[in-house]
Amino acid sequence: MAYKISDECIACGACAAECPVSCISEGDGKYVINPDECLECGACADVCPVGAPAKD
Repeated sequence: MAYKISDECIACGACAAECPVSCISEGDGKYVINPDECLECGACADVCPVGAPAKD
């Protein structure tokens, strides 16, 4: 089950910088995760200041 970024995202980019497979990109007002490329490693969730990434 891939991670998904909630609407609580503040678009700081911390998650994208930490993703080992670069599957996180800037979307419309928040970052989004490509579920087909997500390794479910949790690196994005570990660095997010607002806890926006979570398992879908």
